[in-house]
Amino acid sequence: MRSNGVGEYEEVFRSFDEDGDGKLSPAELRSCMRIIGDEMNLDEAEALVQSFDSDGDGLLAMEEFFRMVEFEGGVEEEKELREAFAMYEMDGQGCITPKSLKRMLSKLGASRDLSTCEVMIQRFDINGDGVLCFEEFKNMMAI
Repeated sequence: MRSNGVGEYEEVFRSFDEDGDGKLSPAELRSCMRIIGDEMNLDEAEALVQSFDSDGDGLLAMEEFFRMVEFEGGVEEEKELREAFAMYEMDGQGCITPKSLKRMLSKLGASRDLSTCEVMIQRFDINGDGVLCFEEFKNMMAI
């Protein structure tokens, strides 16, 4: 994510750096989060800064800000994948079975027969148990 968005991140960082000191304070972070519609109190902003502040100065340097953005993006992506997985995992087994895959594909208007669904699962079934766990689903979605 960072490799193709560094310039964009730098621009965002500079716009958030209200005092131009090259670092974001918890108050600046809180202010910028409010602008993008994510309310947080000062304690939350301080905790977030502290968790990514590698030099212990209580501020976020640009590189620390990049790590925070990448981490937050990864958390959001993981959440979205878990929501998608839950849609396919309809049998309450904690995995996607050929039957649950067939049912979901039918709901999406992409009907497949059970044997085709079994083949689809086999392509990403790393442990060979005939179903997809979340990690296998995540690998499949990365392609």
